[in-house]
Amino acid sequence: MNTYSFPLLGKHIALRLVQLSDAAFIYALRNDKKARFLTQIIGGVQAQEQWIVEYKKREALGQEFYFIIQGGESLGTIRIYDLKEDSFCWGSWIIKDSSPSYVAIESALCIYEFAFNTLGFRQSHFDVRKNNVKVVAFHQRCKARIVREDSKNYYFNFSKEDFASMQRHYAKYCYCNIIS
Repeated sequence: MNTYSFPLLGKHIALRLVQLSDAAFIYALRNDKKARFLTQIIGGVQAQEQWIVEYKKREALGQEFYFIIQGGESLGTIRIYDLKEDSFCWGSWIIKDSSPSYVAIESALCIYEFAFNTLGFRQSHFDVRKNNVKVVAFHQRCKARIVREDSKNYYFNFSKEDFASMQRHYAKYCYCNIIS
């Protein structure tokens, strides 16, 4: 099993692995109006705690990584999951409304840096609800490609080469200190 250095450090933020003590924060975020585009959660804080207990088993096996986005306080969540031979999915991305504007781009840069350059993936696959217009636009600005769609979702691919271009475009936000 590989060991990685956490937290992942961005220019203004850090991504640290979720802990059981984060259950109430995650539950509150997932019940906010912004979470309407994410998979709905069932149950209360106790159910979220149980989900985290099960997640920590997958984390220990290197099958999934779930982070709290921090910038002095907890600002949001972001997760890597559905790991395939050469591709990873990321999501569970939700950021508090009161967060500074750079949190979204820095958290995306950090998650890509970790997945591409530490974990060694060549591409990312993910889906976004069509009605989540701001997030769809964000991914398109970053040059992610829609590879298919259904009635609810767009399905995107984003390569390691796309990430290199994204880093150049968003250079003022780059400073991800990832150590493998």
